[in-house]
Amino acid sequence: MGSRLSYLAILSLSGFVTSFGAHIVATNLPAYAETVGAGAFMIGLLIAVYDFAELFAKPTAGFIADKRGMKLMLLLGLAVFIAGSLLFLVISPRLLLIVRFVQGLGAAALSTVSISLVARCFAESRGRAFGIYNAIKGAGYVVAPATGGFLAHSFGFEMIFIVSAGIAAVAFALSLLLPSDRGGTLDGDDDDLSLQEALRIFTNVQLAPIYAVIVINMFLVSILFGFLPVYLHGLGYTTMQSGTIVSVATAAYLLIQPVAGWIADRYDMRLTVLIGLCLAATSITLTTFMSGPLLIAIVIAAGIGVGTVWTNSDAWVGASAEARRLGASIGAAQSFKEFGDMVGPLLVGSLTQMFGIRAGFVTCGVIAFVLLILLARSQALRPSRVA
Repeated sequence: MGSRLSYLAILSLSGFVTSFGAHIVATNLPAYAETVGAGAFMIGLLIAVYDFAELFAKPTAGFIADKRGMKLMLLLGLAVFIAGSLLFLVISPRLLLIVRFVQGLGAAALSTVSISLVARCFAESRGRAFGIYNAIKGAGYVVAPATGGFLAHSFGFEMIFIVSAGIAAVAFALSLLLPSDRGGTLDGDDDDLSLQEALRIFTNVQLAPIYAVIVINMFLVSILFGFLPVYLHGLGYTTMQSGTIVSVATAAYLLIQPVAGWIADRYDMRLTVLIGLCLAATSITLTTFMSGPLLIAIVIAAGIGVGTVWTNSDAWVGASAEARRLGASIGAAQSFKEFGDMVGPLLVGSLTQMFGIRAGFVTCGVIAFVLLILLARSQALRPSRVA
């Protein structure tokens, strides 16, 4: 048990590398843009290219990990992330786009494989393990903005990449302690997972409901953390008040994950996910009809809902995927997560631009409710107790 907990800590640190590395740069891009004379479009591009690299690299990394070994792919992902971070120190600052793309490739590999290894090592307590993993990974989103701001202000923008590389290097050294696993070969026999079979995982009937839940939950995540400040601004809240309320939602989102994982292990994983999705959809739909203490309460409920779905959807994929397709299945699920993360803000932004902020919130909530109805009528709700 002690060894397994040590492995979980190492894998969680790898997850932290991806979230910290993404947000420590993204939240400090305005200062960079002012230095090099870049505009708003370039800022958006620098944020999107990290997700774009992950969108396509994650299923590939999962496929190769299934064939050649997950530990090897984890170490490779960390090495690429370190190299990408240090690249900023030796090239022109105007080429940050290349740095972000290389970082995204490394993050795709280490994120996919660390999740896959959690699913593999904790088959009997998968929900709790993912709750801890995602809470530590999510901490990267919380500490990165302030840390990055301090580093950029005190030591210069390049220090952000030095610190990111340093944390990844610690994760790399600790990952060497993980047990070795033996993958297959890329030219194996007919029983081995082929590239064509890996691509079919994206349309796997058993996994399709989980993919749908992941995409819709990412819509809800994007509107909660991306557009709640817009609504609060319209109500006349100050920047300090708005930031405090968003931080409360973030805290609820993080703190519920270990608890939600324990509940899924104790009772039923699928049902826990769907209850969380129902709570998130209801809360998001009602948000723009609230103000004052009721608004804070509904925002906390939304954070609890999306956090419950976030951590247990990963565990759900791990429980449903075939063992020899675990990495590829996790990679596909993570690609759907990135897809939802990119499309969600575009959908909400378009609806808000055309019809107002309430239309964006309500539409996303209704879409989630429709998905719940479809799942309730399908075979996806068959009892699945994970002890």
